[in-house]
Formats: sequence, C-alpha cells, structure tokens
Amino acid sequence: MIETVFSLLPPVIAIVMVLLTRRVLLSLGVGILSAAVLLGIDAAGNGGEFVSDSASSLWGAVSGVFYSVGEGGFALNTWNLYILGFLLLLGITTAFMSMNGGIQAFGVWALKRVKTRAGAQIVTFMLGIAIFIDDYFNSLAVGQVAKPITDGKRIARARLAYLIDSTAAPICVIAPLSSWGAYIISILGTDVIAKHSLNESELGMFLATIPANLYVWTALLLVLFTSIWSIGVGPMRKHEELALRTGTLFDEGKDVPGETGTPLPTSDFGKIGALVYPIASLFVFTVGALIYSGATAGGSFAPLSIFENADSSFALFIGGSASAVVAALQWVGAKLPGHTFLAGLSQGSKSMLPAVYILIFAWTIATLIGELGTGGYLAGLIQDSAISSAWLPVLLFLVAGFMAFATGTSWGSFAILLPIAGDILVAVDVELLVPALAAVLAGSVLGDHCSPISDTTILSSTGAGSNHIDHVVTQLPYALIGGGISVIGFILMGFTGSVWLSFVVTILLTFLVLGLLRRKYALREEAVQQV
Repeated sequence: MIETVFSLLPPVIAIVMVLLTRRVLLSLGVGILSAAVLLGIDAAGNGGEFVSDSASSLWGAVSGVFYSVGEGGFALNTWNLYILGFLLLLGITTAFMSMNGGIQAFGVWALKRVKTRAGAQIVTFMLGIAIFIDDYFNSLAVGQVAKPITDGKRIARARLAYLIDSTAAPICVIAPLSSWGAYIISILGTDVIAKHSLNESELGMFLATIPANLYVWTALLLVLFTSIWSIGVGPMRKHEELALRTGTLFDEGKDVPGETGTPLPTSDFGKIGALVYPIASLFVFTVGALIYSGATAGGSFAPLSIFENADSSFALFIGGSASAVVAALQWVGAKLPGHTFLAGLSQGSKSMLPAVYILIFAWTIATLIGELGTGGYLAGLIQDSAISSAWLPVLLFLVAGFMAFATGTSWGSFAILLPIAGDILVAVDVELLVPALAAVLAGSVLGDHCSPISDTTILSSTGAGSNHIDHVVTQLPYALIGGGISVIGFILMGFTGSVWLSFVVTILLTFLVLGLLRRKYALREEAVQQV
C-alpha cells in the first residue's frame, strides 16, 4: 500500500467528500480512517503489529490513527501546539479588541479615508505584500487589520479570505527573508548545489527562480486587478452580489472561525489604540521572538541564518501572548462590567475552535498520508518518465500542484520534489534547472491554494472570518485560471529555455484573460458605486 497508487485514495476521498458534502470534519475523518486502514493492511501483510485487531475493522483503523499520530504526528509536536495556542490567543485578543471598542473605532477611522470597495481591497493587498515574514503570520494579522475596512465596504468574507490567501503564500515564496525563503534556500544549498557540486550560490539560485515562478505573478495580478475592476468569477460572484445587495458578508448558519456568536458588549469609550496597540504588540513581539529563536539556534545574527533557524510557531505564540495581555489590560480602561472579562476569555477562545478542530484533523491526515508515501509515489512517476526534457518544467509544475493539493502542504512538496528536479535536470539538461526548480515552487503554491486540507488555506479562512469551504470553492476558479496561464508559460519556458520571454508572455496572457473576465464578470457598476 505504501508508495503505490492506493496511497492516493485517502486524500482523494477526503477532498471529494469535502467538495460534495461541505462537511470538513466528517470528510477529513473518513480520509483519516481510510488512511489508517491502508497502513494497517500494509503492516499486517508485512508481519507488523500496527493494529491490534483485523486491519479492516473500525477498531483497527482507529488504532492506526493513534499509532501514527503518537509516533510522528502532531500530538507530541510543540510546533503544532504553539500554533493551536496562538489561535486561541488570537481569538481572545479579537474579543477584547471588540469589547474595548478598538475594532469599531478603527473601522470608522478607516472608512473616512478608504472611499471605495476597490480601495479597501487594495489596502488589504498591500498589507499582504508588506507582511512577508511568514504565511501564518500574514494570514492572521492581515485579516485582523483589514476586516473592519472590508466589512464597512460590504466586501464578502470569502473575498477577503481570497485576498489574504492569494497574497500570503505567493509573496512568502519569493521573499528571501521569510520563513519560506530560508527553508527553500536551505534545500537548494544542501540537496541541489552541494549534492551536485554546482558552482552556484544558494541565494543566487533562489533569486533566479523568482521571475520563473510564473504562478506567483499570475496569482498576484489576478488578486490586484479583480479587486480594481470588481470582477467576481464563479461562486465568488454570488457572495459578492449578496454582500452588495443586503450587507450579508457571510452565511451565519455555517461555522465561521473568529466569530464569537453571542454579541459581546462594546465600550462607549473605544479608541483606535484599542486595536492598534494589540496588533503592534503582535508584530513587535513576533518579530523579536523570530530574531531571538533564529539567532539562538543558528548562532548568528545574519538575516538568512536567522530566518533559516527561527521557530516561527514559537514566535507566533509569544506574539499572540503579548497581544492578548495588552488587549486584556486595555479592558480596564474600557469601563465595562466585571463579568465581561471572563466572557471575553471564553467567547474569544471558543470562536477559534472550528479552526482548531479542522487543523487537528488536517494535520492528522497529513501525517498518515506521509506514512503512506503519497508524495514519494507521485515523485517516482516523474523519475520513471522517459519524456523530452522540454516538457519537464510543466510536468513538475503539474505534479507539484497535485502533490500539494493531495497532501495539503507546499513545504512537503518542496522537500520531495526540489531534490528530484535537481537530480533529473543536472543529468539531462542543466540549462533547464532553474525553470524546473521554479516550476516545483509554483506548482506547490497552486496546489496549496486549491486544497481544502491545506493549513494555510484554513488559516486564511480563520483570519478573514469566512466559512472554510466557502473560501475553498470561491478561490478555486481564480487559482485554476492562474494555473492554466502558468501551464502555457512553463511549456514555453521548457521549449525556449528563456525565463524572461516566458515571464513576459505569461504577464500578457494574464492581462488578456483579465480583460475578458472584466467584460463578462464585472459586478454591476451602479451597485459598486453605491457603497
């Protein structure tokens, strides 16, 4: 069962069920059990003791889940525990910012300066570009700052989630001084350059992949210009039109992480500082903890060394703790009844439970998929293929996309496919090495954007306060449009070997598609102008 076609079954089952039933936890749970059954069958066939009963029984499957999670999953993983703690702290911070009147005051202040819906979305886009340190940090921090602005302009929460998600990973994957950049550079240095004795620097090779990472540029352009031109495609159009017509920003009948449910009291003395100071504390303490953990682990204050060795989950937990403390202290000056303090703690943490549950299930299925060797099976298909080297960039792009989609992790796809791309291209056509590496990076981000079990997609839903599946199905058409344009670009890159020609053609194609979409899918101007 391991590293065979059967290893594709659990992610496919989970993803298909998610899209058909819209019930995330049920779908992930079925995927988890199916993965555990396959692992149990494999272990039983090899004389192992993976399960204590028949591998096909429910008890055997459940035993398999606990075995895999306990051995290599999230249960004893401090990284995951820090992320869960950060989510709960963020919920508490948000609840206190609301009670203290900070969110409302900031919304009033921002709406006087941001005059249009397009302006609100551009502000969100620029925040996403500016906060390139880490995708988790980006998704959650941008959501907290932008939500009062976009809510005031009747921008659907699903649209906000798309703005966040489709700027977070794309900007992080091309920023050398980010957690993503440091991770990728470390793989390039160890598993590509050193392994094959190439006369290149890790940073130089990473910088060379930036213009060749075609999906990143199409994704960012789609986010920016669909915002400027009010283009709503597919299910997103329904969410946008509903928000414009009625002011309904999300379906209150669905689970929406970050929403407290029962309205909390709001101070009559709220000021902007009740939002600015907690968010500033989050930024300052998170960045400080990143620098501290990176410098301590790497023994150097060199920027690349810091980001390569930093513990981003620990940094987020420290930043979240500081932010929650500051928000809680400000409650004293909000002049609210004493019982509201406990209400803020309780409802704030409860508001993040949907995201916590989904993340735990997503991490569990990712652990089991890793045990099944799904990524290794897909990677082996590339290694065994005997096709022209000109097709390798687009093939790697598609395989990386499907791998990230099926496993829910772009980082896992980087770790598996970047070394394989290096092995293949150094042997058959070293001139296409950079395009092939860029194709892996681009495809992994595309798959991450499409996957309902991706942790960054889950956290973008959380940051925006959008139902998770609403975010997945509304972002999907935009991601697939960007992916389709990128396929053409990578085919051209493979056959010409020219990164810059492919880059220019891809940008032109993106604007051509945007023009066509604007003609057919732009929201009614009179409705947009009324807001």
